[in-house]
Amino acid sequence: MTAEPIDAASEASALRRRLEGLNLYLVGMMGAGKSAVGRPLADALGYRFVDADTAIEAVAGRPIPQLFAEQGEAGFRDLETAVIGQIATWHSLVVATGGGVVTRPENWGHMRQGVVIWLDAPAELLLARLGADPTPRPLLQGDDREARLQALLQERRPLYHQADLQICQSDESPATVAALVLEALPGILKSRGAPPEGGVVLQDSDGQLLQSFN
Repeated sequence: MTAEPIDAASEASALRRRLEGLNLYLVGMMGAGKSAVGRPLADALGYRFVDADTAIEAVAGRPIPQLFAEQGEAGFRDLETAVIGQIATWHSLVVATGGGVVTRPENWGHMRQGVVIWLDAPAELLLARLGADPTPRPLLQGDDREARLQALLQERRPLYHQADLQICQSDESPATVAALVLEALPGILKSRGAPPEGGVVLQDSDGQLLQSFN
């Protein structure tokens, strides 16, 4: 699979006008490259890039593995939904989401205000990338990471298929995958309402301002 390099300011500018500020939400399994692809995609469009997991850690004041240990997956998902809801009040963002964001209908309600893009990848590629990444993955704990990943894939694939756009990867560079997204986006855009006005304010549990996108 090949794609032309992200060109052209003129093409990106035209696409940005068509998007009218709609957020782009990148979904997919851990190891799919959502953060790596999101940065060049945001740069090409003149958008801001937001990593939802980083935002969650900022709100919680502790890393995600610690959140899982202290509050379990349900507690983490509650906070994830709250953060995605705050992010959805702003516009012109490329958002890299966590792999399990698709498991809650509330998150779909927020993401459907923008465009949801599934970065698909075969299990073998995901495992290779995860094996080279030292980041702790609470949902892959245990001796058989491959079996656990396959189980998560089986559970989540039907949910990922609800995305507006599916981009299949075969170990291309992040810039190339971003170019594939840009190439495919015009074909799925349709008339939508204007994006919401106002900014997103991330707050911790005490109501203290942590971050604002404006």
